Amino acid sequence: MTSDTTHTMFGTHSTTGDVLAGIDLTGKTAVVTGGYSGLGLATTLALAQAGARVIVPARRPDAARQALAGAAGVEVDQLDLADLASVRAFAERFLRSHPALDILVASAGIMACPETRVGPGWEAQFAINHLGHYALANLLWPALTASGTARVVSVASGRNPGWRIRWDDVQSERGYDKWEAYAQSKFANVLFARHLDLLGRTHRVRAFSVNPGWILTPLQRHLAVEEMVAAGWIDADGTPAPGLFKTVEQGAATQVWAATSPHLDANGGDYCVDCRITDGSPTDSSEAARLWALSADLTGLDLIDRA
Repeated sequence: MTSDTTHTMFGTHSTTGDVLAGIDLTGKTAVVTGGYSGLGLATTLALAQAGARVIVPARRPDAARQALAGAAGVEVDQLDLADLASVRAFAERFLRSHPALDILVASAGIMACPETRVGPGWEAQFAINHLGHYALANLLWPALTASGTARVVSVASGRNPGWRIRWDDVQSERGYDKWEAYAQSKFANVLFARHLDLLGRTHRVRAFSVNPGWILTPLQRHLAVEEMVAAGWIDADGTPAPGLFKTVEQGAATQVWAATSPHLDANGGDYCVDCRITDGSPTDSSEAARLWALSADLTGLDLIDRA
């Protein structure tokens, strides 16, 4: 990993249009999970407008097609990140139809949901936000390596020094706290990108994690209005706190920048904020390797490490 915060003229208020100005993605293929809502939708539209062919895997394909109606160069396919069979089926269809994948943006996610179990009893936030994307990257690995210059972007969140993986209770079986589970899943996104980059750099596949900042999107759908008022995000009328939130185009700018900036060709594994890369914790590399091994054991997939 190389850490350098001098690469960019962009910042907090930059938009997807700003970071893609002058970048032509014609001939490039991208996959954007969650690409029909919130930050994912803004990312899909920006990449497509720059010329990329964008595939949006969706748990609700009809809703995705409606949200993306009229968007040129965008395709929708079926994918449920909570179901490994669905992830595998999507990857098989993709590999049959697309020889290479240049950009994978892992943008889909859930936040602070009620305790939910998916698959073989996995906690839903860890499963959907991390394990599903881990499996997807493994299964799409042949297409990523075929690109020659692929980027993988893992959409995390604002990092807190207290974030941790609950190694003795990853699935929250001994007690569920929605925010602790969310923080664990977002830390997993950071660690995933760190280790994926380590494994992928010799194949010219680079990975980044990003903090998009504060944005009001459907991600907050599991939060009561009263909870958001108490947190100071909105007032009783639903009006956002002044200056707290970015627009979706500003929020998506960092993930689009990490996916496309030519100034990042020598970088990877970094945690990015406001279109800049930042220093990671010295513990990240060892924890990232440990999480990778755990994810491989849980999913039965470790295709990249053996490549």
